[in-house]
Amino acid sequence: MRMRRLLIGGILALAGLGSAAAESPLPFEVATAESRTVVREAVVNAVIEAVQRATVSAQTSGRVVEVNFDTDDYVAKGSVLIRFRDAEQRAALKAAQARYSEAEAEFNRIKDIYEKQLVAKSAFDRAEAAFKAARAGLEQAQEQLDHTVVRAPYAGIVVKRHIEVGEVANPGQALMTGLSLERLRAVADVPQAHIDTLRSLSRARVLVPDGASGVEGIKLTISPYADAVSHTFKVRVELPPGQHGVYPGMFAKVAFAVGEEERLLVPAAAVVHRSEVTAVYVVAGNNRVALRQIRAGRLLPDGTVEVLAGLAAGERVALDPIRAGIYLKELRGGSGS
Repeated sequence: MRMRRLLIGGILALAGLGSAAAESPLPFEVATAESRTVVREAVVNAVIEAVQRATVSAQTSGRVVEVNFDTDDYVAKGSVLIRFRDAEQRAALKAAQARYSEAEAEFNRIKDIYEKQLVAKSAFDRAEAAFKAARAGLEQAQEQLDHTVVRAPYAGIVVKRHIEVGEVANPGQALMTGLSLERLRAVADVPQAHIDTLRSLSRARVLVPDGASGVEGIKLTISPYADAVSHTFKVRVELPPGQHGVYPGMFAKVAFAVGEEERLLVPAAAVVHRSEVTAVYVVAGNNRVALRQIRAGRLLPDGTVEVLAGLAAGERVALDPIRAGIYLKELRGGSGS
C-alpha cells in the first residue's frame, strides 16, 4: 500500500511539472514547419566575366604626351586616359575658324544683295555652298582636336596599356583595354537535358560568396547550338548592375530553375549546427522542448531551409535555438531537484 501511494504521488508530481510547463509562456518564438511548393534547381559551375570589355583606339594621329592610368587601375567614367600633342590640331582649328568667318561674311553679303534681286541665284548658291563647306571643315577640325584627349567610355578597370608616353599613335591604333565592373555575368555550360526547361522558365540565381541565397539573374542568353564534344549549351546569366562581391575570372555556381516540387520548410534561424549534427528544437504539447536531429537541404532565397528528414509538417520549432537550449536545461534542472 505504501509503495502504491509513493507511485501515485510521483505521477502527480510529474503531472504537476507538465502542467506548470504548459502554463508558463515560452521565452522564445516558435514557427511551424510547412510543406510548400518550391522551385527545383540544377546547379552548375560557372565563370564570372565582364559584359563590357573594350579597347580604346586612337581617332587622330599625334605624339602621346600624357598617360594617366596603368594596368589594374580603377577609372571613373569620363576620366582622361591619354593626351596627344595637339599643336597641329589647334593650328588646323584656327585656320578652319578663319575660313568659316570669311565664308560666313561673304554668304551674308551675297544674301543681302540677292534679297534685293541685284545678283543672280547662282552666285547666292555658290556662297551658300562655300559657307556650308567652311562650317563642315570647322566641325571636323574641332573633332580632331577633341580626339587628342582620350576619355574612358565607362567606369572600370584597365586591363592592358598598349602605348607609352613619347610614342606616335596613328588612327585605329590600340591605346588601352579595359572592362567594366558595373555589369557582370556568369557563363555556364548546361547539359542539354535542361535546355528546354531553361528556355521556358528563364530563371537563374548566381551563387556568389557574399550572398548565401544568391543573386537573381536579370537576363538569360542561351546559345542556339550545343558543343559537339560535351553536348552542353553555353548560357550567360547577367547580374543586376552594381557590385556583388565578384570579379571577372572568378569561379561561381549558377542555380537554374528546372521545375517545381513539394518540400518541408522551416526558417533558417531555427536550424542549429553542432559539430557534424544539424538539428532543431522541437516544441511539442505542454511546451515540451527536445533537440532533434534533421537532414537539411538547400537554403532558399526567402530565408527558409528545406528539411529532407527528421521533421513532419505541422510540428513547431524554436526560432531562437540558444534560448531554447537554456530553457530545456532549466526544465531538466528543475525536474532533477
